[in-house]
Formats: sequence, structure tokens, C-alpha cells
Amino acid sequence: MGRGLALLLGALLAFASGTWGALALWYQLPGGVAMRTLGAALWAGAALGLAAVAMLRRAWWPLGAYVLMYALLLTWWSAIMPRNDRAWSDDVARLLGGEVHGNVVTLHNVRDFVWRSDNDYDARWETQSYDLDHLVSADAVLSHWGSKAIAHAMVSFGFDDGRHLVFSVEVRKRRGQQFSSIGGFFKDFEAILIAAPESDLIRVRTNVRGEDDYLYPLAISRETMRALFVSYVHTANQLAVQPAFYNTVTSNCSTVVYRMARHLDPGLPLDLRLLLTGYLPGYLYKIGALDHRLTLDEWNAHARITEHARASRPDQDFSQAIRAPGAD
Repeated sequence: MGRGLALLLGALLAFASGTWGALALWYQLPGGVAMRTLGAALWAGAALGLAAVAMLRRAWWPLGAYVLMYALLLTWWSAIMPRNDRAWSDDVARLLGGEVHGNVVTLHNVRDFVWRSDNDYDARWETQSYDLDHLVSADAVLSHWGSKAIAHAMVSFGFDDGRHLVFSVEVRKRRGQQFSSIGGFFKDFEAILIAAPESDLIRVRTNVRGEDDYLYPLAISRETMRALFVSYVHTANQLAVQPAFYNTVTSNCSTVVYRMARHLDPGLPLDLRLLLTGYLPGYLYKIGALDHRLTLDEWNAHARITEHARASRPDQDFSQAIRAPGAD
């Protein structure tokens, strides 16, 4: 029985590692689809062949050969580094950067696109200044596009002059590239931090891409809002000099925010809802970041802004429209 369990465990480990290796080659081998297909097929064939020899001949040398083959693969994999010098899509073409001088933050490459469709837009990049003494609110924004369990998470900061600035950790797609959640495990995308008004980052999701958005006012102090805002600026500056890969699980829209927030409060607990971001409001409610005068169900019902966003006019203040009384 012990020998059988060992063989079963070895077979599962070989299958998992072999599948990972084939996908790594598929996503990262240079030379186009033909070369990537050939590389992944050769890897899979070699792994299966060594497994067959090990079982049929009851030999251990195929295991050693596979370990050596895998070590070479990991050496190649570790040499693949993120870059900032690719031919990027227009909406992620520029890197956010900023300086903090006392209470005033100056941000460069704030995106302010006017979207008519994913392929039809007016591209604008601006330099904007924000006085943190006039920061009055922070909202968590969740954008659902399919599964109830999955959403894109953003944070929107409000100022007393009516301006709202959204920070969003996004996939930095190359020109013509399509997003793949599987590719997000295999260094297929760099990460980028976008700062933009709500009329760009939220409106493109509700009014152009057909997503379903929710806005949750955060019950946090102004000092925490300020520190989180500055943390976003530092993260943007770091990505400008040290690019990073996006990862579907370990470095995505919510985990990056969690790591920043832990610098402010090291006691923040880890939670599965940081990965299943559609359930993030439950986590926010648990840690007290949502006002407990409403139940979580009441917050979820009150937070939906999709219909207000879609009903807004081009000449209307978008941030006011999505916060209109009688929200969805």
C-alpha cells in the first residue's frame, strides 16, 4: 500500500509539474505560435516518455533525468524579467509617477480618456496636483464582468472641490494582446498602476465594457486615507524604476492594495476574499472598513452604481451622477 501511494503521489507531482512546464513554454518561448506549440509538445512528450520508462522498467534514472530537465527549465524561467519598454496598448502606454511635497502631491501621466468604445477614444494624459489637506473620502469600487466571485477592485479618493481620483492596478497589455487569467500565472503580463478620474476608469467599465459596478464608502480616518494615497504614489514610482509581473493570484488588483494597507496596519488579516474579490465587501465589513450601521446585504444593495453610470450624460459630472440619491 505504501509503495502504491508513493507511486500515485509521484504520478500526480509529475503531471502537475509537467503541465506547468508545458504552459510555461507555451506562454514564454519566443518565435510565434509554431515555436511555442513545438516547445510545449516536446516537453510534454519527454515528460511522458520518462514516466513510461520509469514505470515499465522500474528504473530510477528517468527520475534523475526529469529533475535535471526541470532544473534547466526553472533556470530559464528565472531569467525572464519584467520590462517597461514594450509596444504597449494606448491605455497603458504611460507610467504614473509623482512627487510629494508636504501636503501637495503632483502626479504625472494621470489618464483622462474619453471612451466611446474599447477601440474608439480620445487619449489624454495630464499632470495634476492634489492637496491632501482637502482629501475627504475614499471609496472601494468593485467591477464585475461575469462570475459573482470575481471583480476588479479599485480605490477612489474624493476631494472637497468635487474631484475624484481612482487608482487601479491593471494588466499592462501589449498592443493587440488579449487578457488571459491563465497567462497571468506565466509572466505574460506586466502590472501597471493607473490613476484616472472616475469618468475614465469607472465609466469605461460600466458604459463601454458592460460591467456591473459597486461603490462602497470606506469608514477610515483622514490620516489613513492620506497614508493610503501616498502609498499609491510610492508604488507607482517603484513600478516606474522596477517593473513587476502581474500575477492572477499573488500580484493582482486586491493583493497589491492589501500589501500597501498592511504597511499602515500590520494586523490586517489574510482572507480568501482577497483572491475571490467579488466577496471583498464581506472582508471590508469584517475589518470595520464599512460602517456597521448598515448590514452587509444593505451595503451591497445600496452600493450598485451601474444604472446611474449608464444613465449619465456626457455633459454631466459623472462622479455626482453615480452618487445621486436613490442609488440602485
